[in-house]
Amino acid sequence: MNCTVIFDMDGVLFDSENLILQNWKEIASAHGYDVEEMSKVFYSCIGTNAIATKEIVCGHYGEAFPYEEFRAESAKLFRQKVQKHGMPVKPGVRELLAFLKEQGAKIGLASSTRKCMVEEELTEAGIREYFHVVVGGDMVEHSKPEPDVFLKCAQELSVNPKDVYIIEDSYNGIRAAKKAGATAIMVPDLIMPDEEMRNLSDYIMTSLSEVKTWLEINVFGN
Repeated sequence: MNCTVIFDMDGVLFDSENLILQNWKEIASAHGYDVEEMSKVFYSCIGTNAIATKEIVCGHYGEAFPYEEFRAESAKLFRQKVQKHGMPVKPGVRELLAFLKEQGAKIGLASSTRKCMVEEELTEAGIREYFHVVVGGDMVEHSKPEPDVFLKCAQELSVNPKDVYIIEDSYNGIRAAKKAGATAIMVPDLIMPDEEMRNLSDYIMTSLSEVKTWLEINVFGN
């Protein structure tokens, strides 16, 4: 059975969005910014690349906002926590990837994060070997919610996007998956699905373990 699955990374494979949110809150508090306001801005950035994130943050706080310093401080804090505790891998990740590999599925990763960071984090978590293709947000022109990153990943996997299952947690990711013409599976992370997401998503599941069971029954017929 030929099957192709493309994963998003942050919020799907790793509990990194929650970690980054906590970092933004810590930095906001330390520099005198309203923590709840910063949290709302963060949620607007979920699923976008670095360029779009900067536009959102500076669009909210103004061009005088020290975004590069803020970003560097957040990245430093992230690295410190990962070095201390390891990459926060989501439950069910290793089991789902191992299952797909056993079934001979094509496995891709399409993230808004820069490819060098994606490669580093996958390697640190010990799961890089599962992915046939890795595409980062710096490899395409437009960020999610545009479909560029998924289309490029499908192209490099030599598959038609219509034959791909995309696993996403963010609103922008689901929008991008549907624009690509793929089957969109939403596994919510920080943000629960609203009416738009319920309409756009082909399936909404509570965990990667549920995704694995669904694929076993409905795709591979196990």
